[in-house]
Amino acid sequence: MRGLRLAVTLGDPAGIGPEVVAKALARPAVREAAELMVVGSRALLEPWLERAGAPRVEVIEPVPVSATFAPGKVSAEAGRLAHRWVEFAAELCLRGEADGMVTAPVNKAAFAAAGIRETGHQEVLQRVSRADHVLTMLVSGALRCVHLSTHKPLREACAYVTRENVLRAIRLTDREFRRWGFARPRVAVAGLNPHASDGGLIGREELDEIGPAVEAARSEGVEASGPWPADSVFNRAIAGEFDAVLVMYHDQGHIAIKVHGFERSVSVNLGLPFVRTSVDHGTAFDIAGRGIANEESMVQAILLGARLAAGSGLAGERDG
Repeated sequence: MRGLRLAVTLGDPAGIGPEVVAKALARPAVREAAELMVVGSRALLEPWLERAGAPRVEVIEPVPVSATFAPGKVSAEAGRLAHRWVEFAAELCLRGEADGMVTAPVNKAAFAAAGIRETGHQEVLQRVSRADHVLTMLVSGALRCVHLSTHKPLREACAYVTRENVLRAIRLTDREFRRWGFARPRVAVAGLNPHASDGGLIGREELDEIGPAVEAARSEGVEASGPWPADSVFNRAIAGEFDAVLVMYHDQGHIAIKVHGFERSVSVNLGLPFVRTSVDHGTAFDIAGRGIANEESMVQAILLGARLAAGSGLAGERDG
């Protein structure tokens, strides 16, 4: 029987993806976690492998690379390649040729330049896998933030906070955390408004939408609680009171995670038919090509992806 296999995408070739992948592959713990195959371009990866002192690795090239890329510059061709590499890694997972996938960062502007309407990984993976409902979770140590929505303008994100959407997200969080080793996941639900609305004095979403969703989930046997004020719920989760925090919009969760542990934070999708983890940072065009990118998020993404694919899950995650 073959061992655990993870497909690692290179991300946008004009960004820091090839660099952080190579630096991660130089770590013995990463190479020992799983059999890794890079989906991308050998010509783009190998110079960084040499600089990092990393051994050669299997590279799958689903499409030829017919251009060179200026570091830090938006390129339609770079966007097209990065998009296809993500699709192909997902196809490997769906065919059972990979047990999960780990992604380096893509660039939304490069996607748009290539005529790609999808704004990021999640949208691509949901389409390819035909998944019904997919959420993004960020993990840093013991803090885990599941996002009700991600790439929506703030006005639209607030309108998305409905009883139906919140309840659906709580259910998916409970289901996935049980699959990842939690016998009875404790899901804290953050409020949308300051002080979780102070009993309706500062907005009605907590009373009309979020609270009823929490109560409906509890009636189904889910250990959900809230809505809790967003200025205190994250510290409570870090202290071990909750297993996950369902946040109401992108920055509410991203800021908490990145302040808590920026370099080691990892993105995970809930609801896909395969494991997908990712770095929790962008293409860093401002430092691309300079050899100074920090690879820790990629290291943690591969290690967590291997644990999830192996079935050992998130239950052992700790801070420190």
